[in-house]
Amino acid sequence: MAKKEKDFVKEITPMEEDFSRWYTDVILKNELVDYSPVKGFMVIRPYGYALWERIQGFADEKFKATGHKNMYFPLLIPESLLTKEKEHVEGFAPEVAWVTHGGSQKLGERLVIRPTSETIICHMYAKWLNSYRDLPYLYNQWCSVVRWEKATRPFLRTSEFLWQEGHTLHETNEEAQAETLQMLDIYRQVAEDLMAIPVITGQKSEKEKFAGAHATYTMEALMHDGQALQAGTSHNLGQHFTKAFDIKFQGRNGQEQHPYHTSWGISTRLIGGLIMVHSDNRGLVLPPKMAPIQVVIIPIAMNKEGVMEKANNLYDSLKAAGIRVELDDNKENSTGWKFNQYEMKGYPIRIEIGPRDIENNQVVAVRRDKLEKETLSLDNIEETISSMLASMQVDMFEKAKAHRETHTYVVDDYEQYKKDLPNRPGFAKMMWCGDRECEDKLKDETGASIRCIPFEQENLGCKCHICGKEAKHMIYVARAY
Repeated sequence: MAKKEKDFVKEITPMEEDFSRWYTDVILKNELVDYSPVKGFMVIRPYGYALWERIQGFADEKFKATGHKNMYFPLLIPESLLTKEKEHVEGFAPEVAWVTHGGSQKLGERLVIRPTSETIICHMYAKWLNSYRDLPYLYNQWCSVVRWEKATRPFLRTSEFLWQEGHTLHETNEEAQAETLQMLDIYRQVAEDLMAIPVITGQKSEKEKFAGAHATYTMEALMHDGQALQAGTSHNLGQHFTKAFDIKFQGRNGQEQHPYHTSWGISTRLIGGLIMVHSDNRGLVLPPKMAPIQVVIIPIAMNKEGVMEKANNLYDSLKAAGIRVELDDNKENSTGWKFNQYEMKGYPIRIEIGPRDIENNQVVAVRRDKLEKETLSLDNIEETISSMLASMQVDMFEKAKAHRETHTYVVDDYEQYKKDLPNRPGFAKMMWCGDRECEDKLKDETGASIRCIPFEQENLGCKCHICGKEAKHMIYVARAY
């Protein structure tokens, strides 16, 4: 038993010492994923999948509330479909995984394991769409995709990952643009309202936009180490794909025309962001809305008369109040072991209840983000705990936002920025002329990239910080995952 406890509470690598190792330790020690026999393909274990279910459930409800319906499209796409749109296939070519044989027989045409589904979906839409009366098409699918990555890291960059991809068709460009921005705002709600992750929203540069898109919009989050994470994207594809795949409908004027197309997606990458924004050297710290279990009850001195009865009553009352609660009545592990376990797993609130607490009609509660003990009356405990959870959700968002603001700065001089960047991670705000040459120069000289052209523009001067020419946009710049 002593050896078991010692092994379990072995220290997680401090993030200040090695952030990458810390991240991996948190994931593996909490059994969120495990490595599969194929490099870059992860096994998502129950606790990790429960986090994805929280994201999926929240987002799916928002999708359906705005009229979207779920569908499913095949995993395999014929090569001839992929090559119908040149820009698209060139964008994904290095990451494509091919199926060349069915059993021992060589296929007459190679099949691609979907890196994204625009091509197969457009093929089917071309068969189904007839009239403007059929529009809009508001469809989404939850699935996995494969992109053969060279360097992988659990959740952040894996060769296979889970995501959703919405693909909609609209009668006008104005409707498509409204859809694109509506879905980006739903993603912002997923990040900020559910996951307590503050994000910057805006448009991607031409270089960074999705292959074949008219415009790509993004939400960008800042991790604890000062690197950015692209947390979700929404694309206005215009008529690019609908023309390539000959998708037509009879318009109100009786003439055939091509619809306007959008696509949008979030993935299990968000779980990586959740870890890197909120967690600490003890392990996970989960916002209450994201936590599969929000409260764990740990009885103290379980053999004492009345303790388990009171603990079970408390469990029943919290559960009846809609709180996701767990009662740990395991007698094999010590109380200290349990404290360490649930701190590492990031359960938002731990409740301790023992004989002395029962005598005083109270419990001891510990919020995971603060790790401070607080004595609470058992009277109206359901309301008290609900209020604590709500406060913790807000506090975690504000803490993450304060961290982002502390690590966001305005560039005064580009040459000085290059010198300072290695020791000054975070979001840098600067002015940009809009030229690809300056964007490439920034990437080559600093390793940083334009994360987005934010919707909320600020006037930081009239000259491009990189070349000195007249500026067109204020941009957010950072090194990114």
